[in-house]
Amino acid sequence: MSIFSSPAFEDHEGLHAFHDRAAGLNCLIAIHSTARGPASGGVRMWAYPDDQAAIDDALRLSRAMSHKNAMADIDLGGGKAVIIGDSRTAKTPAMFEALGRAIEALGGRYWAAEDVGVSPADLTHSRKFSRYVAGLEGHPAASGDPSPVTAEGVKRGIALCVERALGRQVSQVTVAIQGVGHVGAILARKLAADGAKLIVCDINEAAAAAVAAETGAKVVSTGAIFDVEADVFAPCALGGAVSAATLPRIKARVIAGGANNQLVDAGVGQALFDAGKLYAPDFVINGGGIINVAGEIRALERGEAFDPSWVEGKVAAMIRTLAEVLDRSASERRPADQVAVQMARERIAAARR
Repeated sequence: MSIFSSPAFEDHEGLHAFHDRAAGLNCLIAIHSTARGPASGGVRMWAYPDDQAAIDDALRLSRAMSHKNAMADIDLGGGKAVIIGDSRTAKTPAMFEALGRAIEALGGRYWAAEDVGVSPADLTHSRKFSRYVAGLEGHPAASGDPSPVTAEGVKRGIALCVERALGRQVSQVTVAIQGVGHVGAILARKLAADGAKLIVCDINEAAAAAVAAETGAKVVSTGAIFDVEADVFAPCALGGAVSAATLPRIKARVIAGGANNQLVDAGVGQALFDAGKLYAPDFVINGGGIINVAGEIRALERGEAFDPSWVEGKVAAMIRTLAEVLDRSASERRPADQVAVQMARERIAAARR
C-alpha cells in the first residue's frame, strides 16, 4: 500500500522524513492541516517494529491533532513527529539537536512539544536550533510540562461523564487507569484527591507501584486491567486500547482517558454506543496539554508572558464542548466519536473557506 492510498493519510498536507546518521536520528513529521494555523503536536519516540508502523502512527496522530486542536478552539492545525528508537536507551542531546534542525527546516509550519518517550528536557536541545519548540521552561512565555493540564482536563471530563452516565460524583466511583506515565500518574493523584478508588496498571511495574503507594490504588497486570470491576475505564497509555476483543471485557459504563486514538476503528465506537457505554472522545477530553502549549506559542508570537488565565478559559470551554458532544450523541442517537469527528471536520472546513 502506498502512503497516499493509506486510510491514515486522509488528505494530509505533508509527510516529511529526516535522517541524521551522526546523531542517530530517524524522524517523521506529519502535517495534516494548517487551515486553522501552523500545525502543532507532540514528538513521540518509540521502538517501532518497522518503518511502516512509524508512518501509520505519525499519520494517525497528526490527523487526531487536527481534530483535537479544532475542538479545543485554538489557532493551530494538526501535526505530529515520531522518532524511531528506544527512548530508554537511544536518546542523546545530539539526536534532539538534529530534531531541532529538522523542525526549523519546515519554516514554522510545525510547532513541537513533548509526547510519549520525550521530555521537556529533551526538547531544550531542539530549542537551540529552532524557535518552533514549545512546552518548555526558563523564559517568560514558557508554559512548562503540558502533562498536568492534560490530566486536569481529563479529570474534569471524567467527572462530567460520571455525572451523566451514573448520576454520581467522582468520590463515589472506581476508576481503572491503563498507564501511569506522564499524564496517567498525575490523573491518578487528582482523582485520588477527589476521593475516587483506583485500579492501575503499567508496563513499567515500578511506576505502577509508586502510584499505588501514593494513592492507595490497587495494581493489576496490563492484561488484567480490562477485566476489573470499575465504573470508569481510563486509557492513558498508547492508542488502540478499545477493540472488538477488549470491549466485551470492559465492565465500566464510562470510557474516558488521556490516550490518543483509543478506539481501534469507528466500528468499535458504534459497538460501544450500542452497548450503552458512554465514551468521551479522546481528542476532545485530552486537549488540555495542547491548549497549554498553544498558550506558550501565543505568548511567544506576541512577545508577552505566558497567561495561565487564557489556558484556564480554554480548558473550561473544552469541557463545555465535551458536554455538547455528549448531548448531540444522545439526541441524534449516534456514537460520540462520530459526532466529535463531524464537528472537528466542520470547524477545519470553515477555516479553509
